[in-house]
Amino acid sequence: SAPTMSAAAARRRKQQQKRAAAKQQSDGGGDGKSDDPVALRLDALLADPTLVEEPVAYEALQLAQSAVRRNVKTGRFAEAVEVAYATSLALLVKSGRVSVSSQLLAVLVQVLGETHTECTDEWVGRFGELDAAYRVAMDKDESMGSDERGRLQRLHLQFLKKGLKWSNDLGKVRFGAMGMHSILGDHCWNMSCDEAVVGTEAERKEAAAKRQDEGEEDDDEEYEEEDLEIGLRNEAVSHYALAEKIDTILDKLKSLPSPTSEELAMGHVCPPAQRDALLTRSVLVLLAVENMREARKLAASYLAEIETDRPPAALKKSYLDKTDGKAPSHVMFCCMLVRICEKDAKTAPLFNWLVRNFGAELGTMHEPEVVKTYTTKIGRVYFDIQPPPNMMDMMENMMGMMGGMGGM
Repeated sequence: SAPTMSAAAARRRKQQQKRAAAKQQSDGGGDGKSDDPVALRLDALLADPTLVEEPVAYEALQLAQSAVRRNVKTGRFAEAVEVAYATSLALLVKSGRVSVSSQLLAVLVQVLGETHTECTDEWVGRFGELDAAYRVAMDKDESMGSDERGRLQRLHLQFLKKGLKWSNDLGKVRFGAMGMHSILGDHCWNMSCDEAVVGTEAERKEAAAKRQDEGEEDDDEEYEEEDLEIGLRNEAVSHYALAEKIDTILDKLKSLPSPTSEELAMGHVCPPAQRDALLTRSVLVLLAVENMREARKLAASYLAEIETDRPPAALKKSYLDKTDGKAPSHVMFCCMLVRICEKDAKTAPLFNWLVRNFGAELGTMHEPEVVKTYTTKIGRVYFDIQPPPNMMDMMENMMGMMGGMGGM
């Protein structure tokens, strides 16, 4: 049996040598880099002032991609995500090449999921750093055209949404880390104010005039443009709600104009004032995820600080008055909804009445089918009102998306 023993020992020795060689190659026998030409070249490039030139930044990107892939292949997952993160940040801060950096950010978020890296507070902080550096680099680039800026804003939105999904899948917080929601909320709101994304005011007015001239049949494209601003703002307040950034929501709503007489009129066909619609959207999201405390705080603060044109007594009276020509007010709906949800399941008929009574107003909001999903979820959670099976699927899907693809 001796030859067999020595063969087994030789095999073991060979495996040990192979492992040691692999370790030596990837960590350079202790200083981490000395035998790895890719890592050495990457470090040299990231320290080189010529990194501001696109070909140099692009070479750094390719080296980083290669280092990430090799680390993943050899099971060095922590090193893989570290290279992707550190190089992404260096490219943004030192080269300012947003387009090149965005390609590595896409690799980073993919590898975080692939390697099952846990979402920690430190990683949420890192996403914050990358996000800030991305915005600084984009704003500093004066040669960037409007189309390219719009493209990079949308790419960053995708990156942050994937980051949020990863924080939901591999973190400890239901619907994703609050810090990730906060970053996404800011980005969505910034995008909604960026002409490179939503068009200039003149372009939007022209599109609206064109729609009126041509009727509503063949202008789907303009509608999408028109809806982009409110769509992004809906996303923003949904993320702020999940981040419990109630003061931020209030600040954003204070910056919006008061409703026009057309928006307040009974039976209006135009959408409600953004300020009102975004309040209702935020309260619905908070109640749907059972955050009663923040929903109550938001509705009460809006009533006290923002809805100052009409006193609460006048709003209450008008809400039930079908003859004054005024649509029921959003803030009253929200305050009553919170109060009803605070009671027990026996108030289900009152809940049904409230939602039905406010139905015309909810129907003029952006994405009425999403609004319906929220009211359905609230009905089920607080009053045990079971939705029809097809609505149930849609609802579960929606709530899953809040932690995954962006809280819409």
